[in-house]
This record gives sequence, C-alpha cells and structure tokens, in this order.
Amino acid sequence: MRAIVTGQVGLDKKKYLSDVEQVAAKEKAALAMYHVGDRMYAESPDVPQGRILDLPLSRLHSIRRSVFKDIISESQRKKNVVVNTHVTFRWRHGLFRAFDFDQMATFRPQMFICLVDNIHAVHRRLRAEHSLDVSLKDLMVWREEEILATQLLSLALDCANECYVVPRGRHVATHELCYRLVCEPERRKAYLSFPMSHVMDMPEVLQEIDDFRAEFSKHLVVFDPADVDEKLLLDSALQAAKDGADFVEGSYLSPSGVSETIPVSVKQILEIAGDIDGQIYARDFQLIDQSDMIISLVPELAGGVPGLSSGVERELHHAYEHGKEVYVIWKPKRPPSPFITETATKVFRSAAETMEYFEGIGYHGAVGTENAATP
Repeated sequence: MRAIVTGQVGLDKKKYLSDVEQVAAKEKAALAMYHVGDRMYAESPDVPQGRILDLPLSRLHSIRRSVFKDIISESQRKKNVVVNTHVTFRWRHGLFRAFDFDQMATFRPQMFICLVDNIHAVHRRLRAEHSLDVSLKDLMVWREEEILATQLLSLALDCANECYVVPRGRHVATHELCYRLVCEPERRKAYLSFPMSHVMDMPEVLQEIDDFRAEFSKHLVVFDPADVDEKLLLDSALQAAKDGADFVEGSYLSPSGVSETIPVSVKQILEIAGDIDGQIYARDFQLIDQSDMIISLVPELAGGVPGLSSGVERELHHAYEHGKEVYVIWKPKRPPSPFITETATKVFRSAAETMEYFEGIGYHGAVGTENAATP
C-alpha cells in the first residue's frame, strides 16, 4: 500500500508515525516511512528549525519538489510506503498548497489518511514549536481546509474510496489503526456508536462503553468518535462562563505519549462553538462513510431506560441509508423499537455474542469483504 498522510501543523505526526513504524516492526511487516519536512530541512541546512515555512514560496516549492522527486525514486520497489506531508498551509503567506499534482500522480498513491486531533491540543503544540500567533478559530478553519484538500486530491487521483479521516487519539494514540489501514487493508472497518455527553456522570455505563470500545479495537479497524472530544470542552467552557472563569482544562496527549491537562481559554472556545458542533456532525458522518459497518452499543440506564441518544439514532439511520452493515448491541431488558430492528442487520445482547457472530462469518481478524460470508 502506498499512502499519503496529511494533517495540519501541530499534530506531531512524526512521533505518531514513528509509533506506527514500531507496530509494523512488531508485526514484522515491511513499512517504508518518508517525512517530507525532515528532508526539506536536510536539503536546506541554512534554515533554522521551525522556520522553513517562512521562506519565500518560490524557494519553498523548489525544495519540496526536489525532496519529493527523491521520495518517488526511492519508494518505487517498496511494498508498504507512507509519506508524511501536508496538502495545505495557512501561514504568514496566507493559505497555499503544499504539494505538486504532477509529482503526486507520479508517486501513484493508493490511500490518503488525514490525521486530526482536538483543536486545543493542536494549538498547544503549534505555539510550542513555532512563533506563530494563531487562534483556535484559525486552526478549526485550517483543519477543514486540510481535510477537504486531501479529499479532493484523492478524488483527482482516483482513490477517493481509500481516503480516511483518522483521529490521532484522545488518551491513547491510534497508531495501530493507522498501521492496519496501510499494512492490513483487508481488515474490516467499523464505526463505533454509543451515548456520550449525557452519560458522563455514570461511571458504570462509561466503563461498559470503554470495554465495548476495547473489545472491537482488538480485531477491527475502529473509528471512534470519542477520539476527538471537543464537545466536552465546549460544555465545560459554557459552564465556566456562567461561573466567571477564564480557563478550563482540556485533555492533551503530550509528545511523550502521556495524557495531560492544559488550560484553554474560555473566550476562544466560545468563539468556535458553532464550528465544534458543525465539524462533529460532518466528521462523524465521514467516519461512518469510510467504514464497512456501524456497531452501536445501547446500554441500560437507571429505571431500565435505553441509553439511546439522538446522536446515536441519527448515526444508525445514516449508516442504514448509505448501505452500511448495521449491528446493534441492545442491553436494556425492554425490547428495541421497530426503528432499531427494521434497520439493523442484526441485533445482539452483548459484545461477546457479536464477536462470536463475526468469527462465524469471517470478520474476526484480518479478513476482508471478499473472503467473508454475507451476513
């Protein structure tokens, strides 16, 4: 597989992809990794670290073309290749492209992966690494531009069906997911659906959800909407504004891989409230569209009430309308409504029962659609 990995500055993609390399080494899978940024600095030793984007665009494009020419040549006979780059930059020059179409076409990518992360974490890394004054709003816009440009490039190069948005990970980086996409493309891809915001004060339900997520992550390529949790940050900011606080704490996966908390400006969060809601809506549907199936956990809440949020219902309906396999794990004692049973491929009572079924039809482990029985 020949993959291009994109994403805005501030994602720490190099560290993330080095973890992907470690997974490949553990699995004894061949994987060649090329970092365009590192090679550009190596080719221009007069440029201080962190300042290459400040160069005149003509020189920047010339350095990039030289580097990408070498990558094309070196990667020709490699089995699995990942190129770490960008497709757009929103910098002092304004918005500009970070690729040349003719070279991309010559490289012949088979897959695009656009990495995303919580916007406050991106902001923290970017401010630490560069002397650029940017707001959370600036970064929200840049993230949308990077995703759209990646999708358009994949469409132009005839691999739009292998274009993925991949969250970097809220607490644990999703490097194994990325490894599986590139080196085990035959694995089934699943979007996990479960209630989020209205169960945050229910520890037993949260543990059940965490167990559900962990179980399916062992065997499938799993896209998890909770890997970007900006909605929780917004909820905290709204409460903080009522209390007169200027900052709230946000989760942040540090370069060392440790989950930390950082202060985030309440004012800046409130300025992007509409962007957060809009991007969650669009991104979660994108994660469903790039999956083979949706697996939804409906826990039982106090009083036997089904933990079925409006978001989960909408996700199930979207998956059904777009021809995805729809699997529901229904935990409440009361039976599900026809709106569940009539749109679900199959309804189960537990994750274990679901996995047993998947094993029976060939969905357990690295088995692709072409080798699996029809459910």
